Amino acid sequence: MTALVQAHDLAMSFDVSPPWLNRVLERKPKVMLHAVDGVSFEIEKGKTLALVGESGCGKSTVAKLLVGLYRPTRGGFQFDGQDAHAAFKTPEGLALRKRIQMIFQDPYASLNPRWTVLDIVGEPLTEHGLITDASALKTKVGELLESVGLSALDVVKYPHQFSGGQRQRISIARALATQPEFLVCDEPTSALDVSVQAQVLNIMKDLQRKLGLTYLFISHNLAVVRHVSDQVGVMYLGRLVELADKQDLFAQPRHPYTRMLLDAIPKMHDVGRARTPVQGEVPNPLNPPPGCAFNPRCPHANERCRTERPALKTVASLKIACHAVEEGRL
Repeated sequence: MTALVQAHDLAMSFDVSPPWLNRVLERKPKVMLHAVDGVSFEIEKGKTLALVGESGCGKSTVAKLLVGLYRPTRGGFQFDGQDAHAAFKTPEGLALRKRIQMIFQDPYASLNPRWTVLDIVGEPLTEHGLITDASALKTKVGELLESVGLSALDVVKYPHQFSGGQRQRISIARALATQPEFLVCDEPTSALDVSVQAQVLNIMKDLQRKLGLTYLFISHNLAVVRHVSDQVGVMYLGRLVELADKQDLFAQPRHPYTRMLLDAIPKMHDVGRARTPVQGEVPNPLNPPPGCAFNPRCPHANERCRTERPALKTVASLKIACHAVEEGRL
């Protein structure tokens, strides 16, 4: 069975050079930021892949590549067997956008404060020409709000009349309006309190079961990832360093960076045991270290790690990019 979502060697670079005249006068070359550098993964229908990593590792850029907000500088993305980025440019692209939707990170910034909930949630329906009748639109928006645990009477309210968790539910209702098959969730709960996070995550899991949705879930919170995902991809400085099933990754993390992330989580039963803090700083992405990008922070790094960049290879049931694992040094 072919996967619904297939990303192959996705890369995205941004030109962050100073203005042209400054460069000419100071005789400086162009400066490119490689935000995503060759990321490949697959997501089967009805499953959830979570991408985790520290801030600035390229997770949100991957999300924007998959919904067509960015065009990749290299690589491609296939959705249901068709080249999505080629389709986005054609008139048929609208039909594809109906099937791929996004839930944004900040529920305070992603909703227009001057629009009512009816306008916000109803916009995808009118934009795609799914509903033209005003009363039918109001009924449909009411149903969508009820599906995410809000009241149909909320259609006349404005975003400022809701809490953060309720706003994120409105965002989810808007994303579900076109009956998509694939939802890209960019840290949908990071701006919310822990108790509210659980409510929103449970709603998302229920909707997945009910509607057979496929999720790409982006987060830096491993406790959240453990709750929602089937597979986990760990990103570091624009590249995937480990990709494994959730159970395998949490039970037996292989990559030193994954181990470091999991070690940093507070555990109920480890009272009194000193936690291992995440060592070192993320290198400057404009000037990444040669070889493996993680080598300055890795306790197992050797000369090969400092000179040769590891490729993502399949080892047993997981994919991993690490010379130390490959050579059996861990």
